[in-house]
Amino acid sequence: MLELKHISFSVMEETGQQKKILKDINLTIDTDTFVVITGPNGGGKSTLAKIIMGIEKPSQGTILFKGQDITNLDIHERAKLGMGFAFQQPVRFKGLTVRDLLHLSTSKQKSDQELSQYLTEVGLNASNYINREINASLSGGELKRIEIAMLMARGVDLSLFDEPEAGIDLWSFQNLIQVFERMQEKTKDGSILIISHQERILDIADEIVVISAGQIINHGPKDEILPQLLGTSSAVNMCDKFNK
Repeated sequence: MLELKHISFSVMEETGQQKKILKDINLTIDTDTFVVITGPNGGGKSTLAKIIMGIEKPSQGTILFKGQDITNLDIHERAKLGMGFAFQQPVRFKGLTVRDLLHLSTSKQKSDQELSQYLTEVGLNASNYINREINASLSGGELKRIEIAMLMARGVDLSLFDEPEAGIDLWSFQNLIQVFERMQEKTKDGSILIISHQERILDIADEIVVISAGQIINHGPKDEILPQLLGTSSAVNMCDKFNK
């Protein structure tokens, strides 16, 4: 479904020197696969997510999606092809309701009953949320679940999440895990790609990709990679190790 070939990305520093953020990334995401990309802060995970979605363009390399070269396509063109992106901090749209957003995300008109089903699938009581305005009254966890409902309504082939656990409380995080588990069960001919270092998210993946210093240092089935990451340490220690 998604293939990255020799992807590199550099930025110009104030000194005038090039700083390499990503170095020769080669990665294939198959259809109907749940993949988590993890690694230390500053290792290039979020930059890779932006390059996959077209927010940034690679300095070198090629990106193929469903066999089509999308390297030079922007985020809107990639979205039309079936890619969906959920930001770390979901955007608030003053004046728009949840119903409005769900309608805008679909390619065809859907009934309130159909829209309500998407909210139910992400663990929200539809009658309490469908008329809510997308403003400061919604918590970070609520916004992220609404964003996921939008991706479901669109019926995307590849759902990409950049650190969905950022900025939400433990209760919201636990509910988010349940949403991802339901998404995994319902995924047909589509794939989920999440940037995260949370053990609970890593534990529900099919595959784990480890990126450090801009390079893939490990990639394989969850049952093979997760024990290597955890070792004898707790999840907290694992995250501490990543962030050093």
